[in-house]
Amino acid sequence: MAEASNEPRASQTPGAPLVLIPVTAEDEARRKRRIGISIGTGVVMVLAAAGLIYKRSVDPIHAQESFDSGVRLFKIARYDQAILSFDRATALKRDLVDGYLMRGRAYVAMAKTENAVQDFTRVIEMRPSDRHAFVERGFAYMEMKDHQSALADANRALTVDAKFAPAYNLRGQVVRAMGDPAKAVEDFTRAVALDPNQDNYYQRGATYQMLGQHRSAIADFDQVIAFDPGSPAGYFARAESRRAVGDLAGAKADHLLGRTIDGQ
Repeated sequence: MAEASNEPRASQTPGAPLVLIPVTAEDEARRKRRIGISIGTGVVMVLAAAGLIYKRSVDPIHAQESFDSGVRLFKIARYDQAILSFDRATALKRDLVDGYLMRGRAYVAMAKTENAVQDFTRVIEMRPSDRHAFVERGFAYMEMKDHQSALADANRALTVDAKFAPAYNLRGQVVRAMGDPAKAVEDFTRAVALDPNQDNYYQRGATYQMLGQHRSAIADFDQVIAFDPGSPAGYFARAESRRAVGDLAGAKADHLLGRTIDGQ
């Protein structure tokens, strides 16, 4: 590059006499600064764009790592730490639906029901046909004693999948809480038919007790105990119905066994 010079430069307008305009060292320095600033700005913009592209490429990876960490923490009941991991995951990847779902479950475990409802609602907004989110939000509404909202979610889950047993279980519990145990038995019976698991039998047995149908209740609690002989709940519940039908010895045996297991 030529060195700065104080030699004059010519400027000529057509038809006008030649005029020499002096170029000073200060003029040349300003010109160089302008060029340097332009180049520097361009470099910064290129680097910023490259950084954004890189961030977008690695954020999903970091989001998945945070999500996986949250799941591991959730499984060992470290719910507060799990929530922090799901916070990071959803901050890095706003459309990570399962991050909101799992964080909602962690909030439920910590009895932060309103927070859970917000997360389950976010899941439903992003995945409108998620039957699990409807049921889990419905149970959260039940904890808040908002039975109408819980019932609406149970019905919406069944609209998505008419054979979804957890939705019948939820609706049975809601209907029972609203004072119609006979109607609740119908839902629990449907749930048992679709998925004969421990909780479906227990909920139906408990509802039979409310109706005074203790022999039917005993049959259901037999199934509960068969699923999990190491849980005291089935023995205590069966003891109550055995006492109601006059089987005092059986009731006493169940009660003692339940207390023994409970004290272990």
